Amino acid sequence: MNLQLMYEEQERLLRKTSLEKKRYLYNKINWSLKSIGILGQRGLGKTTMMLQYIKDNFAGTKKALYVSLDNPYMQSISLFEFAKEFEQYGGLMLFVDEVHKYDDWSSHIKNIYDTLDIQVVFSGSSILQIHKQNADLSRRTVIYYLENLSFREYLELLDVKKFDSYSLEEILNNHENIASKINESIKPLMHFKEYLKYGAYPFILEDKESYHQKIVQMINLILETDLPYINKIDISQIIKLKKLLYMLAVNVPFVPNITDLATATNISRPKVYEYLEHLEQAKIINSIRGKEKGYNILAKPEKLFMQNTNISFAITSNIEIGSAREAFFVNQIKNYYNVQTKLIDNTIFISKQGDFLVDDTYTFEVGGKNKSFSQIKDVPNSYIVADDIEIGFGNKIPQIVVRLILMHVGMKMEMFGMWNFPHADFNFKRNLPLSNDAYMPNMR
Repeated sequence: MNLQLMYEEQERLLRKTSLEKKRYLYNKINWSLKSIGILGQRGLGKTTMMLQYIKDNFAGTKKALYVSLDNPYMQSISLFEFAKEFEQYGGLMLFVDEVHKYDDWSSHIKNIYDTLDIQVVFSGSSILQIHKQNADLSRRTVIYYLENLSFREYLELLDVKKFDSYSLEEILNNHENIASKINESIKPLMHFKEYLKYGAYPFILEDKESYHQKIVQMINLILETDLPYINKIDISQIIKLKKLLYMLAVNVPFVPNITDLATATNISRPKVYEYLEHLEQAKIINSIRGKEKGYNILAKPEKLFMQNTNISFAITSNIEIGSAREAFFVNQIKNYYNVQTKLIDNTIFISKQGDFLVDDTYTFEVGGKNKSFSQIKDVPNSYIVADDIEIGFGNKIPQIVVRLILMHVGMKMEMFGMWNFPHADFNFKRNLPLSNDAYMPNMR
């Protein structure tokens, strides 16, 4: 096997990799674990993050190696045998990208973990469901999920301002002081319209003019390549799936009638449910159910949103501001609570009074600056999240505070019985003093 060829490719990639800015997840990963998985939508920086770690810790050595499994050479060989040869030549840490492109990848990762004396870090699509793989990785691998840019991370990425993060409870109890500090530093309302259109993906640093085109290309790759390969969807169904997605995008927030959707797209009712689930796993849409239906995974969603507003603007320019507010709120709440692994997901539901019930505790009404408490006046723990105001009062919170401060904690860890990798001769740096919540623009 030609390790030298892979090292030469790695050097080419490292020369183009900047260490100046990093995504928020970089410093939250425990890089000392023996097996690490990083899952997320395309375009969020998984590849760059792995290359940055190699450049940070293994510059000038051959102790670490990055390979992508969409490389034709890697497709033609055994990943396990490749890892074995890498270990025999003194390798310590193998980074494997695009694992979903490789047949039975989980069995190879399992065998590497069980039999070789190296660490392995792999990345793949957010569509991957680890518990459904042929090999059991749940006891061996910690899975981290990389989400889209929060408004807070977006401002830091563009060198506007760096803000501290607060928990949801801190925001609810102290939003007036937090908002005052924000407004002393910047005029956040000025930046937010740009964020809604251009702020979810790090490749905004590359070129604003082609930004929406890149989102459309990313969605096409997910629908035409990732979904058919991972979920065995017949390629003939992709046109129907695109039609379904377009119908959702131009009608956000979409209150689904499954029969009408099935008729309009010529997709059977059971397949509509299946495809909606796939689109949500691919981080293209968010679905919200009512509390009474929330624990029934087969129940019809009450509302459907694009996963972030940038997707809506990429597909259609006809975006209603109220829909954008709600879509943003749902995106931020889901990302924030994604740190938690739960038996039952009670993160956010449609509320009978108000718009959303969060964490089975807080009721939120999302609206403009003139939004009143009439719908939620008798509801305990109820709040208005109001747009176009800079400082709130009482239970009326400026949406800019949620936009700026409610940062996704950054990882949802799925693991059991993991342990740190005890290499006695590990001489590379740990716990590097790098700034959190930054990113480098050189995306794949």
